[in-house]
Amino acid sequence: MASLNQCLASLARLNMSAPARPAISSSTIPKFLLPSAAPLARYASGGGGMRKRPAKKKKVYKTFRSYDMAPMEQFSLCDAMRYIRAVEVGQPPASVKYEVAIKIRTHKSGPVIRNRIRLPFPVKTDTRIGVICPEDSPLMVEAQHLGAVAVGQESLFESIRQGNIPFNKLICHVDSQDALKKANLGKILGPKGLMPSAKTKTLTTDIKATVQELIGADEYRERDGVVRMAVGQLGFTPKMLSDNVKTMMNLLKQDVNNAEETHPKTIDEVVLSSTHGPGFSLDGTFDPRDGKIKAEDLQSAM
Repeated sequence: MASLNQCLASLARLNMSAPARPAISSSTIPKFLLPSAAPLARYASGGGGMRKRPAKKKKVYKTFRSYDMAPMEQFSLCDAMRYIRAVEVGQPPASVKYEVAIKIRTHKSGPVIRNRIRLPFPVKTDTRIGVICPEDSPLMVEAQHLGAVAVGQESLFESIRQGNIPFNKLICHVDSQDALKKANLGKILGPKGLMPSAKTKTLTTDIKATVQELIGADEYRERDGVVRMAVGQLGFTPKMLSDNVKTMMNLLKQDVNNAEETHPKTIDEVVLSSTHGPGFSLDGTFDPRDGKIKAEDLQSAM
């Protein structure tokens, strides 16, 4: 017969043994909770995540993109005016402008074209000129007689700082060039395109000649391979608009021919549009294609 100690030892061993776990079939567990048979491969780079494929490099163009003009429809000047006038019916003829956008094939890193032009038939008639010159000098009196709306040096600088800018063209005499630099007005005048400089021919020694040149003159500048400028009002006749476009193209061709040999430029396309209307690619001709319509029919009031 077993002793009392042996019985107590047997009971202790029975209590300490782990209970048997019930067998669970995989059919009772959802598949998304089961461990994966093939674990995902991990790499040291990229924070331990999956290795990413290298991004494809975008093609970089050295020149602005151009298109084949052969399949595109182009229009004569009178036909383009005809459609534009139909779009602008009801608009004040003096407030709507004809505009040309001249696309140029050129390098992106090359120098840009910038010049001033006097059209045979001025488009803008509200030119207001300001003149920077020494205070109480004969130059100041001369500028006032020429019709400048704002004249002076320190007084004009203070007026500009206060936001009082009654002019849309600003020229500076060379005697006031150092004072203009010390005034630090570039942040105010620069964004408005009013900062005098030698490139824009607004830094001068002859105020009278510069004022006379600015009256009725317009400036154009190449931006992203395109030169844009207003060349007429909606009330212009086809002949007036044609003369302005020809003058613009002749001067622009000179600028293109004078471009550096390392950055050649060529005129690619000329598009005529209006303030509210679409653009029409011009083919360089003048007369309408429809024989029933003549250029004189576009001279009447709208």
